[in-house]
Amino acid sequence: MSIYVGNLSYDVTREDLERVFNEYGEVSRVSLPIDRETGRPRGFAFVDMTAETQEDTVIEALDGAEWMGREMRVNKARPRDDNRASSGNGGGGGQYRRTSF
Repeated sequence: MSIYVGNLSYDVTREDLERVFNEYGEVSRVSLPIDRETGRPRGFAFVDMTAETQEDTVIEALDGAEWMGREMRVNKARPRDDNRASSGNGGGGGQYRRTSF
């Protein structure tokens, strides 16, 4: 399971996150989404640890901690709720309604 890390400084790097989270166990992956328009981090990240017990320890230790001038929000990531229509051509397709089942 992933850990959501929010309210991050826009100056944070993957290496910064790995360094901090490695203090609580082995990091298997860091995802730091980048804003398409500005090219800078979007202020949140997802971190995967190798063991779930490490995740609980990290969340307890870092949620609400001040880092890089910001108070981090750290919790278990919720599954993405993807409501985007996929019509295959990039269009919405949201007006289609099924009338029979």
